[in-house]
Amino acid sequence: MKLLDGRQIKQKIKRLAIEILEQNFGEKEIILAGINNNGLGFAKMLEKELLQLTKNKIILTSINLSPANPLESEVIIDIPKKDLNNKIIIIVDDVANTGRTIFYAIKPLLEVLPKKIQVAVLIDREHKSFPIKVDYVGVSLFTTIQDDIDVQIKGRGEKAVYLK
Repeated sequence: MKLLDGRQIKQKIKRLAIEILEQNFGEKEIILAGINNNGLGFAKMLEKELLQLTKNKIILTSINLSPANPLESEVIIDIPKKDLNNKIIIIVDDVANTGRTIFYAIKPLLEVLPKKIQVAVLIDREHKSFPIKVDYVGVSLFTTIQDDIDVQIKGRGEKAVYLK
């Protein structure tokens, strides 16, 4: 079942970008840190919208980890850690399920002193088993744990979100 089509995703991204700017009013720089493939794709879409709304500096980076086994390998952020000190960092992912992936994505940020860490997701499922609060949400869904959310935002094809 299709939950969001491309037009609706664009609307959500525009609203999220406005919320991000409102909550970080007066900040000169915001770092968007996309988790893995879809999180980074979503972060790129947010970056594009933010750049249309502000002259502030928006920095895009990625956080790479294994969602299935986050302790298996090092969590890597593709920006020098010293550049994260005293900065606004928004961790971006397509879907927040239990919160585990976002929880472990924070690991490299524990080695610096950011000004603020926030979380933005397109879809927030209400199954948190980790202490994660999502600050910016496109859509909140109450689903069963067995339901699967398929977010298609990469590439040139139709952008959509499906519940399977």
